[in-house]
Amino acid sequence: MEDVHLNVKVPLLDLKAQYQRIRPEIDRALAKVFENGMFTNGPFVRELEATFAKYLNASYCRACANGTDALELALEAMGIQRGDEVLVPALTWISTASAVSRVGAKPVFVDIDPEYYTIDPEDCKNKITPKTKAIIPVHLYGNPAPMKELMQIARKHHLWVIEDAAQAHGATYQGAKVGTIGDIGTFSFYPTKVLGTYGEGGAIVTSHARVAKSIRIMLNQGQIEKNIHVMEGRNSRMGEMQAAMLQVKLPYLDTWIKESNRVARYYDENIDKRFYQLPKRQAETTHVYHQYVIRTRKREALMSFLESKGIQTAVHYPIPLPFQPAYKHYGHFPEDFPVATQLKNEILSLPVFPEMSEKQVEWVVKQLATFASQHP
Repeated sequence: MEDVHLNVKVPLLDLKAQYQRIRPEIDRALAKVFENGMFTNGPFVRELEATFAKYLNASYCRACANGTDALELALEAMGIQRGDEVLVPALTWISTASAVSRVGAKPVFVDIDPEYYTIDPEDCKNKITPKTKAIIPVHLYGNPAPMKELMQIARKHHLWVIEDAAQAHGATYQGAKVGTIGDIGTFSFYPTKVLGTYGEGGAIVTSHARVAKSIRIMLNQGQIEKNIHVMEGRNSRMGEMQAAMLQVKLPYLDTWIKESNRVARYYDENIDKRFYQLPKRQAETTHVYHQYVIRTRKREALMSFLESKGIQTAVHYPIPLPFQPAYKHYGHFPEDFPVATQLKNEILSLPVFPEMSEKQVEWVVKQLATFASQHP
């Protein structure tokens, strides 16, 4: 009998479906921006800063042009400079490390935890030197890093903690929203993020008034007021259209997180754990499933099989940062990062997004089972 699901298509993410849910509100928000006639760093940006800070329970929020700028601005505000070292995870997007290099400091790569895929606190201890000034934990895939252990290490060694929460809007750790636990937190609003705009955007949150004031000046060409430049800053202002769209989306964020968790729970309960290793999260945390990442030693064959069944997958990330061409001058070897080296060949991101239908989720699970039965 012909499979009734044969024509099911499952994208990794469906931004069009999300847009259709909120299209009238998005259209009205954009119309207001055009009617207002101000297109950057205006009232919509200020309103977003206030509402996002309130959502996170943060003292200050500063919107900027993108998530990479957010990291660089945070590092500069913390006084990180040439000659300093900053601990970063070996497996993540390159912005976490390149931001360190761009301010003149050295990214020192740390292996990741084999269960949670976030930075390993024990390896952090091994990498601290007199030059170490900060740790950047990444809440990878939407899964909070072990902030309690990291904060203890940081306080013992007098280090700043800069949370990279680009993939974890709304995730919680022991009751606190990620991004608010360390000294400063950074976010990306790239379209594919848990909370994304239709372009580029970023934000920095902190409880330090001095840091917030400094970032405000830096991202606006070093201006303390119009035409008065107290430093050589940069242009990292957020556009009003991006802020307006984020203002529409923010009230839906918790609902979208719950819906993504619904998909993740179905995966958790129905994917055969004899053949696939499923993602784990620490106790007292909320995972927002920016990605649902499984592990299998037959990844390439599985990817091809799922593609043939209309299921899109991806690898986040196939090359650990120490082995990217940009960092070959550090001369690292695979044995320096055994966990990241192993995982790079096994991790696979499955489709997970709020609008994912029951039929789509069932189709993914069914095809995973079919592949396992054919490749015992």
